[in-house]
Amino acid sequence: MLRFITRRALGAAVILICISLVTYVSFFALVSNPAMLSCGKNCSPQMLATINHNLQFDHPILVQWWDYMRGIFFGRHFDAFGQCNFPCFGYSFASQEPIWTLISASYPTTFSLAIFGAAFFLVIGVGLGMLAAWRQGTLFDKVASSVSLIGQSTQIYFVGPLAILLFSTTLGWLDPGHDPDWSHDPLGSVNGLILPSFVMSIIFWSNYSRQVRSLMLEQLAEDHIRTARAKGMPYRYVFFRYALRGAMGPIITIFGIDLAAVFSGAIITEFTFSLHGLGRLAVQSVTSADLPLEMAVMLFTAAFIVIFNVFVDATYALIDPRIRT
Repeated sequence: MLRFITRRALGAAVILICISLVTYVSFFALVSNPAMLSCGKNCSPQMLATINHNLQFDHPILVQWWDYMRGIFFGRHFDAFGQCNFPCFGYSFASQEPIWTLISASYPTTFSLAIFGAAFFLVIGVGLGMLAAWRQGTLFDKVASSVSLIGQSTQIYFVGPLAILLFSTTLGWLDPGHDPDWSHDPLGSVNGLILPSFVMSIIFWSNYSRQVRSLMLEQLAEDHIRTARAKGMPYRYVFFRYALRGAMGPIITIFGIDLAAVFSGAIITEFTFSLHGLGRLAVQSVTSADLPLEMAVMLFTAAFIVIFNVFVDATYALIDPRIRT
């Protein structure tokens, strides 16, 4: 098991290095002059040369990338800004603030939204799919399949305002959504995340319920399941002990893949519910052509997704030892 995790961790490190190199070259080498974005409209040649030197854009691209990556882990010195401590992603073109300050203020909202949303779509999706498989062919199965199909057809920007109108404005049951403050108001943070997380999770749990139902029915049709039933084992025991375990492996894999989609959904959710997370920060960096901020948000998100997938692979290996070899 340790060798399996080590191989996955080394593979993840290589993937992150490749992502950082390709992203940096795409952002800073393919742009004619990135210093112009920092200099502004009324930029003289002298000012442009100073910015190029201060931000070290006058170095070869691979040297720039190496300095950038080293700064993330060990800090970096800029002539214009002084010492940038670990983790140093540079400084924003638009606000001249350290980029890590902007990210650290935004990622708790996105991560909280992703965790709550994942909890919703796993519990609801897996639970609904299991019940539909348990009651195959019944009215419940047909209703659950119809609800899942409708849920897959919904969009966050459409359901979000309706959910706010119904559950917050009309009924007053839930907060319309706000940024979490876990250190000072944990209960209020939970209340402020329930509605946006649930709305974001609808399209996911709708998909998961259909996939879990299909996987469970496939497992129940396997020879070893029929043999266990022929030997007199109770249906409930066979369902949860054998069929569910066989279906969980693919679901865990799909969950790791869907994590990137969760972050994509977070962008729309944050704008719909007026939250300030990485999604909103990414859109702001694109609209203002803030290349260092775009680069940092992309790397930070990619690192989280890759590292999380290592944990997903390790979990899958615990469930199915065959993949460790």
